[in-house]
Amino acid sequence: MFEPKIDFYNPTNLKSYNLDAIMKYQLSILEQLDIFTRRHSENVANLVCRICEYLHCRKTFTIHATICAYLHDIGKIAIPKEILNKPDILTDEEYEIMKTHTTIGYEMCMKDLKLRPYAEGALYHHEALNGTGYPNGVTKKDIPYVAQIIRVADEYDAIVTKRQYTTHINISQTLKELIKDAQPTDYIKTVALDSLKENYKVGKINANALKALFKVVIDDTLYEISCVMEYIDYLAEQIKRLEKIERYDLRSQKAKKDKEKEYYKEGMRMLFSSGENAENYKKILEEYRNALFLRQDVKEKLYKEIKIIKKLKI
Repeated sequence: MFEPKIDFYNPTNLKSYNLDAIMKYQLSILEQLDIFTRRHSENVANLVCRICEYLHCRKTFTIHATICAYLHDIGKIAIPKEILNKPDILTDEEYEIMKTHTTIGYEMCMKDLKLRPYAEGALYHHEALNGTGYPNGVTKKDIPYVAQIIRVADEYDAIVTKRQYTTHINISQTLKELIKDAQPTDYIKTVALDSLKENYKVGKINANALKALFKVVIDDTLYEISCVMEYIDYLAEQIKRLEKIERYDLRSQKAKKDKEKEYYKEGMRMLFSSGENAENYKKILEEYRNALFLRQDVKEKLYKEIKIIKKLKI
């Protein structure tokens, strides 16, 4: 049975920009990363580009932000693999080592003239607007706007990857967690006293960038719905064909004359697809019907998810 694979992120989103020539060198740097970090970097760049579009950023800034996003985790090249790929929770010591990827990435970019313009993404993408981030614990006024956008995309993709999402069903649960990070929390108590008054109403992440992410997620959910509906149409066609075979089979069994029986059997043979025959077509028909029911359920759940996302408030 044909089974389509749906990219979690809409694959057409970067086509509006001619980024290939600009990023050829930058992307070659990513080849040094492990496959999971590289894929994460690509996803974050994808999201950042589209968030910028919804924020109505200038094209030059959008391109700059996209490249910064591609390179934001470049410092992980220097993180030991046993820490970078550890499936369990990191120890305090391991976490401190992991956090150094920000400063390492910054230093790598600053040492390379071609990468220097994008160093801010590497250094600041884990900083929080309320001063609770790392490596320097700076607050909103000192965090570059590009890094604020990258942080939103970075957190979203990290959760998506951790939970191994393959569909946007229940994706609103992830967005609800990000909303918490956009709101003031008790973590602000850890900020220095001279910064407390200034930042007590600020969350960790940029609320406007998060609102733009919501729109990106809705776009991707609609894209997934279109893929599911395309598959539903395919299943409906196959069911219609197999049901016709089933009718021919019944008529063949009821026919009294050999010539009439052969007529219907020949009709069945003409309608069979590769691998199908008189012995297995009923099983295949049942599989298609079950698949159709499941995909229709997926479609309804995805539409429901969009309704939930539209009602979310920051």
